[in-house]
Amino acid sequence: MVPLHLPIAVVSVMLSSATPTTPVTPATQQDMSFFITSVGLGDGANLGGVEGADKHCATLAEAAGVRGKTWHAYLSQQAVGGKQAINARDRIGKGPWKNAKGVVVATSVDDLHSDNNKLSKDNSITEKGAVVNGRGDTPNTHDILTGSTLDGRVSGDAGDSTCNNWTSNAATGSALVGHHDRQGGGANPTSWNNAHASRGCGQENLKATGGNALFYCFAG
Repeated sequence: MVPLHLPIAVVSVMLSSATPTTPVTPATQQDMSFFITSVGLGDGANLGGVEGADKHCATLAEAAGVRGKTWHAYLSQQAVGGKQAINARDRIGKGPWKNAKGVVVATSVDDLHSDNNKLSKDNSITEKGAVVNGRGDTPNTHDILTGSTLDGRVSGDAGDSTCNNWTSNAATGSALVGHHDRQGGGANPTSWNNAHASRGCGQENLKATGGNALFYCFAG
């Protein structure tokens, strides 16, 4: 109980300090190995391929003060246009992965793709430690580009599931997306990596269905 005779300012400090928080410190951020991009590349799902997406991950991480790590975007690639099929789960290392606040979101690839992972709106944060808007926020940007199935592999279905391997910004085409806040609509509304397909690949198309061309980055 807070003594009634204490000044209001002192009481305020005591109450605020009683609420635990997890701040982003240089130590926890340097240990970061997972984040959602705070910004996209501004050209819809045209990321410059998986290579361009990887570079964007590295650029954002370095701007946040994280050095000496190799980053890969959690994106699958289809066997089209002379490209080999690539599974997102095979690009990201072995784990474990921590966010910018030091929270372990998954201990291994299998853990990441299980119900045991700790991915959520609170834990799937940006490289700056910021929470990404989800369902109920304005604007809603919970659609995260993945091009992947529930188990992190490239889709075996016919048709575009990666916006032409992350090179298209057209109103046509499609990419599989997940919901970082684990809620919403689609075939798998609570899935972080395979909630539904986008309606188009352009920036405005992605915004219209609850996204902003953001994607997951992993170091490993």
